[in-house]
Amino acid sequence: MPKAAAALAATPAQLDELEGWLRSPSTPSGLAQRARIITLAAQGVGNSEIAELVGCARQTVISWRQRFERAGVAGLVDRERSGRPPAIGMHKRLEIVAATLAGPPPASGVTHWSTRTLGKQLGVSNFTIAQVWHEHDLKPWRVETFKFSTDPALDAKVHDVVGLYLHPPEQAVVVCVDEKSQIQALDRTAPILPLRPGLAERRTHDYVRHGTTTLFAALEVATGKITDRCFDRHRHVEFLAFLRQVARAYPGRELHVVCDNYATHKHPTVRAWLERNPRVRLHFTPTSASWLNLVEVFFGIITRKAIRRGTFTSVADLVGAIRRFIDAWNQQCQPFVWSKTAEQILTHAQRRAP
Repeated sequence: MPKAAAALAATPAQLDELEGWLRSPSTPSGLAQRARIITLAAQGVGNSEIAELVGCARQTVISWRQRFERAGVAGLVDRERSGRPPAIGMHKRLEIVAATLAGPPPASGVTHWSTRTLGKQLGVSNFTIAQVWHEHDLKPWRVETFKFSTDPALDAKVHDVVGLYLHPPEQAVVVCVDEKSQIQALDRTAPILPLRPGLAERRTHDYVRHGTTTLFAALEVATGKITDRCFDRHRHVEFLAFLRQVARAYPGRELHVVCDNYATHKHPTVRAWLERNPRVRLHFTPTSASWLNLVEVFFGIITRKAIRRGTFTSVADLVGAIRRFIDAWNQQCQPFVWSKTAEQILTHAQRRAP
């Protein structure tokens, strides 16, 4: 009759820590396997049976038992290893960083380094260049743009608009209005091939234009609801017609309208109508600060979800798709919550003196 296996000596605290490893989804698989080996060994399970249950060699079980007996739970954790020495020294790495930041010389005719061109210049491999760039978060192939507003009334306009978002007047409605012009009704020259397992949706590169439309939209800040209308053009006539529509949508309410500095918004005809309707007041965003208008967020959403990948056989077809999307949007709309204060925005929006 075979002799029963001797249970591995483990304290309750050690077993609790190992159980924690086994329960945690973030525990590496190798560490979880060692915890399972020690837990079974502490229950008196034999080495061969543990190896079969865990899925490893018997010698592996013996090795981790011995490590645990010598060093406890800490002995199950992988030790730090020195690893292979770096192929290039710190001086060369700093030279790569400095050359990357300085950029190529004018005589090279290129605007930025690639891993191969810089590697050839410095006599190292492109893999070394890529490694150093990764370590220092250098991405010379990328470029981003920025623009400072030159509006002399920047401070006042930012405080005005952000104040409406964060502290709207009581019993008043705040809406953000803008137009998305020149939306093209594009039709493909062949039917779209639908999505299939392993294949993306496919469409022809060429297309046919069937005309354009302009979407006027008013986003109610408190609810996210959209009031919309499509026009063939976007003159002051169309803007005023849409402004009247928005005013009718909120009868008898004080109406604050956030819009940009487009000339049609300040046309004498529009101003005259505003004088006759004092409950409607326009608030203008600063020049070059359309991002301050919340309806621009909605324009980005409808572009991605309903327009960019759409196929339209006519302008009427395009307008119908826009209206279907907005109808569905209004069924489940939610407000866009503004979180930045005017002071936080102005800290980054103003050009620093050299």
